[in-house]
Amino acid sequence: MTDAQVDAVFDRFHEECGVVGVYGHPEAANLAYLALYALQHRGQESAGIASSNGQTLLVHRGMGLVADIFDEKMIRRLEGWSAIGHNRYSTTGSTVLKNSQPLVVKYTHGSLAVAHNGNLVNAEELRLHLEEHGSIFQSTVDTEVILHLIAASRAPRLVERVIEALKQVQGAYSLVLLSEQEMIAVRDPHGFRPLVLGSITDSGRSTHVAVSETCALDLIGATYEREVEPGEVLLFTPQGVTSYFPFPRRPLSRCIFEHIYFARPDSLLYGRSVYQTRKEFGRQLAREAAVEADIVIPVPDSGVPAALGYAEESGLPFEMGLIRNHYVGRTFIEPRESIRHFGVKVKLNAQPAVLREKRVVVVDDSIVRGTTSRKIVKMIRAAGARAVHLRISSPPTIGPCFYGVDTPTRRELIAASHSIEEICRYVTADSLAYLSEAGMYAALREESGGFCDACFTGRYPVLLGERPKGSQLFLFSELER
Repeated sequence: MTDAQVDAVFDRFHEECGVVGVYGHPEAANLAYLALYALQHRGQESAGIASSNGQTLLVHRGMGLVADIFDEKMIRRLEGWSAIGHNRYSTTGSTVLKNSQPLVVKYTHGSLAVAHNGNLVNAEELRLHLEEHGSIFQSTVDTEVILHLIAASRAPRLVERVIEALKQVQGAYSLVLLSEQEMIAVRDPHGFRPLVLGSITDSGRSTHVAVSETCALDLIGATYEREVEPGEVLLFTPQGVTSYFPFPRRPLSRCIFEHIYFARPDSLLYGRSVYQTRKEFGRQLAREAAVEADIVIPVPDSGVPAALGYAEESGLPFEMGLIRNHYVGRTFIEPRESIRHFGVKVKLNAQPAVLREKRVVVVDDSIVRGTTSRKIVKMIRAAGARAVHLRISSPPTIGPCFYGVDTPTRRELIAASHSIEEICRYVTADSLAYLSEAGMYAALREESGGFCDACFTGRYPVLLGERPKGSQLFLFSELER
């Protein structure tokens, strides 16, 4: 596939999300709300919660941050002992309320809500097939394709309908689904996106929780149990929890970028502390790309753990030479008269008292387009630094992600078309070095085979438009023939 073809298809692949499911608690919606609060970093465009009172599904969704969408009165209205929730970031569909989740539908078998983190690489093919057979779509997100496939299934039980539907899709999905009586959690056979299980035991009652990251379990007082296994389907009913493995085994392809940037540093990811992993990335970077300098500073907040590791390994002092404004909204009014580097300065400000006359190592997690890095380097120089050495705690990003991380198209990725020396000149740094691919896996203490690193290597484990091996598309009309 050519770069132009990849970029054209990629225009719709932007689905970073957080999901949560709570089953068996009198304040299920409240716990879901708190879990979404902990997962706010996974999506800031919209949020929603659907709950079940045993008879019907109740739902509330809105645009913006979790705290702005829900209040105490609204949470009380979402009554019931089970609930699912969703945070949404930049999307496969446009930024409108109809594309927010959970999506809730009524069909032959009752009501069903679904929350989805990830992207389906064969969604367009499935959507066209469904529309040819009479399906009418209300949104532009991949998740609705899954709902239509479930509705088309003739299997007698919900879990069987979900399995039948998912056997037709390909790509990344961590899902939670809710009916009036049951909850289902699923992770795709490649394990692209994270999904973990937790439990709350209170007065002899057990509550089951499925969330994108363990930091959400910490906030609601749940005990971390384990990851949902790749290809595992978990059914939660009043009788207990049942685990299914209905899909053919696929090569494990856990997202490496979750460890580098996307997951919260206080989470456990794939059984490892994100914070400690990022520190080890920094240590390895110092081993590979040492330079004479006076101080090490991070680009906050994502660069902090790696900068700490770099400082410890190199023996250089760690300083906060850049201060982040944590109260910046998603939009702001830029003054008509130009302010130099305004877009960066509204979020970051350099400290001359720390940087003046210093040779500075600046550690960041990645370079995407290069424009922000260029502004940061110039800001540090303007604050009086004698030299600026940029160090990146991941390999060069050369390809977009089709599986659920919001990265630009290939033509916008500076490392896809420029050498490290060219990038260094563009960002105006005195030197630039990236963590090597081998160093990244050495820091993880794992083999590369279990991860998806396509954004760094161009090795995509699932191709665009690829259909699951041995699968066929089937709908009501075909089954009735």
